[in-house]
Amino acid sequence: MNPSILVVYRPAAGRYTAQFRAVVAAAAELGVASVVLLPTGWEAPEAEGLPQYRADLDDTAAVRAAVDSIVAEHRIERIFPLFEGDVLPASRARRDHGIPGLTPDQALNFRDKNVMHRRAEELGVRVARSCRPDTVTAVAEFAGQVGYPVVVKPYAGWACGNTYRVDDRAELDRVWGEMGDDRHEYRVEEFIRGAEFHVDSLFQGGEVVFEQLSQYTYSVLEYRDEPGGTISRKHDLTPREQRILELNAVVLRGFGLSTGVVHAEFFLLDDGEIVFGEAGARAGGGSIVPAVEAGRGINLAGEWCRLELDPDHRPAARLGPEVGTEYLSSGEYGTITAITSAAELTALEGVLDADVWKRVGDVLAPPTASNDVLGWYVCEGTDFEDVKARFKTVRDSFRVETGA
Repeated sequence: MNPSILVVYRPAAGRYTAQFRAVVAAAAELGVASVVLLPTGWEAPEAEGLPQYRADLDDTAAVRAAVDSIVAEHRIERIFPLFEGDVLPASRARRDHGIPGLTPDQALNFRDKNVMHRRAEELGVRVARSCRPDTVTAVAEFAGQVGYPVVVKPYAGWACGNTYRVDDRAELDRVWGEMGDDRHEYRVEEFIRGAEFHVDSLFQGGEVVFEQLSQYTYSVLEYRDEPGGTISRKHDLTPREQRILELNAVVLRGFGLSTGVVHAEFFLLDDGEIVFGEAGARAGGGSIVPAVEAGRGINLAGEWCRLELDPDHRPAARLGPEVGTEYLSSGEYGTITAITSAAELTALEGVLDADVWKRVGDVLAPPTASNDVLGWYVCEGTDFEDVKARFKTVRDSFRVETGA
C-alpha cells in the first residue's frame, strides 16, 4: 500500500475548506495520498476523487471503529483533525494503530481545560483562578473571593459555546438553571481583565519554526455585541509582547507538543503580568488561517502537513505588513434578501481576501457561539491602529437586508 494521510474533516459553512485543501495539496506535493473521514450524512465536493469514509464524529467509539476500517485498506502515516472537537478522538485512533502524533495524554493538555490549567501552573505560568461547580453555593463563595464577574464554561468547549459571563448572584442562579444536570461538564474561572492576544505557532521536533502574535480588538466573550477582530503584531514588539511568545513556547513544550500547529491565547494585564488562557492543537479558527496566509504567505494547516511528513521542511514565511481580520456580522435577523458579496469587499482599498458564508435565502438568527457569523475579510495596514480604522471602513460597507 502507498503511504496516505487521514484528514478528519467537517465541511461546515466553509470554515475548514481552505485548510482541507491545503493539507491535501501539501501531502500530494510530497507523494502522499489523502483519505477523508467525514461526518455521517455529509457530502464534500472538495473531497471528490479521494477515498471517503463516514462516521458520527461526535462519538469517539465510532471514530475509532472507522479508523480501524481505514487502516485496514490504507497505509495511514498521519492523522490531521482540523476541528477542535476531533483532536482527542484522533489521538486515541493514533494510539490504536501506532501512528505518530499527539497521544491522548498530550491531547488532553489541549482539550480539557482543567488539565490544561493545572499543567500550565506546573510549568510556572499564571492562569485564572478557578473552581469546580459542585454546588451553586461553592460557586457563589468562589465569586465572593475573586469578585464578580466570573466565567462559567465547558471544560472541553470551543468558540465560547455554552459559555457565560456571570455578573451577580441573580445571573448565577439563572445560569445554574441552564446548566441543569450537566454541571460536571463545566468549570468556573475568574474574569480576567486585560488585552487579549493569541499566538499561532508551528512546531517541529519540539522547536518553534513559525510564530505570529496577534491582538484581539474585542473581548472574545462579548461576541454577541461586536464583530470578532484580530490584528497581527509583527513589528516593534514590546518586551511584554515578546514575553508572551516566550511563555507560549514554554507552555507548548510542557504540554508535550513535538510537531504540530497550535492556537494559544494569553491576557496581558495592565500591570504587565501575563495570564495563559487556553491552547488548541489545531490551526486557529474562523479567518485566522487566511489572515496568516495573506500576511505571511503560508497556510498553517498545509505547513503542519509538510512538517509532519518532511522532517527537513521549514516554513518559508515572509514578514509583510500588519494584517487584520474581522468577522462579518449583522444585527438583522430573518431571511436574507440582499447581502454584500465577497467580490465587493475585496474591491475595497486594503482588503486582501474575503469570504461570505451566507447567501440570499439563508435565515439569520442570533449567534450562539463566537464563530456563528456571516463570513470574514482580511485587510492590511501600517500598524495596529491603521488596521483597526480600516475595519470600520469595511464594516460600514457591508450590508445585509432581511425580510420576514
